[in-house]
Formats: sequence, C-alpha cells, structure tokens
Amino acid sequence: MRRMERNDYQLLNERPAEAAADRRPTDRRATESRPVKMWTEGVPVEPEAKEQLARLAQLPFVFHHIAVMPDVHVGKGSTIGSVIPTLGAVIPAAVGVDIGCGIMAAKTTLRAADLPDNLGRLRSAIEQAVPHGMSPKTRNARGRDVGSWNNPPPAVDAGWMTLKDEFDAICRKYPKLRHANHYKHLGTLGSGNHFVEVCLDEEGAVWLMLHSGSRGVGNAIGSHFIELARQDMRRHMVNLPDQDWPTWKKAPSITTTMWKRSAGPRSSRASTAKS
Repeated sequence: MRRMERNDYQLLNERPAEAAADRRPTDRRATESRPVKMWTEGVPVEPEAKEQLARLAQLPFVFHHIAVMPDVHVGKGSTIGSVIPTLGAVIPAAVGVDIGCGIMAAKTTLRAADLPDNLGRLRSAIEQAVPHGMSPKTRNARGRDVGSWNNPPPAVDAGWMTLKDEFDAICRKYPKLRHANHYKHLGTLGSGNHFVEVCLDEEGAVWLMLHSGSRGVGNAIGSHFIELARQDMRRHMVNLPDQDWPTWKKAPSITTTMWKRSAGPRSSRASTAKS
C-alpha cells in the first residue's frame, strides 16, 4: 500500500485560498467556504458525500480546512471519514454516534506460505474467541447476549478500569446512559459491517485487520448529546441549515464531560462511524 503523504491531497472546492483559510471564523469575509482537502486518490467518492462536505465547509466556525480520508461516505449530518476542526463551537454530530469506530491492523510474523489452503478452522477459532453478533433490543430480553462476554477475560477487566471513572462521571450526570452496553461489550466485535480479517500485504506478510465500533454505548452517548444540542438550538431560536448539525457555541458547561480528554474542548472530529 502506498503511503499517504501529508500534502498528497486534492481540493474539493477550488475557490478558497489558503490565506483566507487562516483567518479566524469571526472574520465574515472568510466564512463563505473553507477548503476541503481530500486524501482520496484512486477512491470513488459518491456525489452525495461531496455535496455534504461542501455544505459543511460553509459553516462559519470551521477552522482552516476539512480533511477527508479514503473511507469517506455520506453520513447523518457529518460526512463519515472526515475531520472537522472548529473554533468557538462543538458539533456533536461531527463526533458521530459510533464513538471509537474505526479500523486497525497488526502485522504478524507469519507469511502466506504458513497459512493452510483452507482457513475454515482459523475462522472458527476467531469466532469462538471473539464475541460477535447483535445484542438483544430490550434490557429484559431472555437468554445470553451473544454479542457480549459471559465472563470477561482479565485483559477486558484491565481495560475497563482505565475507562470506568470517566464513564461513571458521565452516568452520574446523565443516568440513562448507564443502561447502554459497556463493560461486558469491551473488546467484542459487534455486527453489521464490523469484521476480523486475515489478509496479506504485497510482500506476502500476514496481517490481522479489525473493524469494530462502540458497541452501543457510543450510539447512546452521541445521540443523547446531539439531542441536547438540538434542544439548545431551539431555545435560542437558531434556524439550522441541517437539523443534524445542532451546535453548541462557546463550548458551554454541558460539553465539559464529553471533551475533557480530547485535544481541546472546542474541537470536533467526524469519526468513521456507521450511519
């Protein structure tokens, strides 16, 4: 795979100049549109995604430029696979509802010649080791949740302890979020377009690739804060160009819990979440 270089991008909107992009969003002359830099060479991008990106670039609080990754596709509100830096505002929809969704890959010491002709046994072993599938739709559903750990392994326990304090802090302020999938779904695969894949690179090395997501809790958190932002916009009688773009200006206290460990309380990122 060819390395994606920092300056190896194409501009979706040719009009904005880099100098104009450096101005702060409070300068009304610079609010017409920000550059949309797309690292998508060789990747077909659907027209709907391009239209969505062009609309997002016109928001007055977008800072400098929008970055677009190769996995770009149209989403609800914000475009999946985009990075949207903001100043003086937070867009919950730009974070997405599947918080933490993404793809990772790990190179193994194996070579293509080390793999058997039939990978059926390897697939079965992965399916037995990694919980997967859809969780019951209701909390009162009978039977085991096939998408969760029955008895979480020590690695899951250790991982959860690094997240528990912040999750508890969110739930104290917004108790209904505690009912979402969390501890017993950490490190599981989920359903939909999530997968574990054994693959090869051009040199014959064996890789393990993972696409997973937030396993429900991210959806619950994201949807909750999007609705809170939408209510805030109604209270202030703000007419949104898109109802999926509710925004908090000047990052009020309601966002503190969400962003205290992010790069900054005024920065929003569109994740590679499913829509």
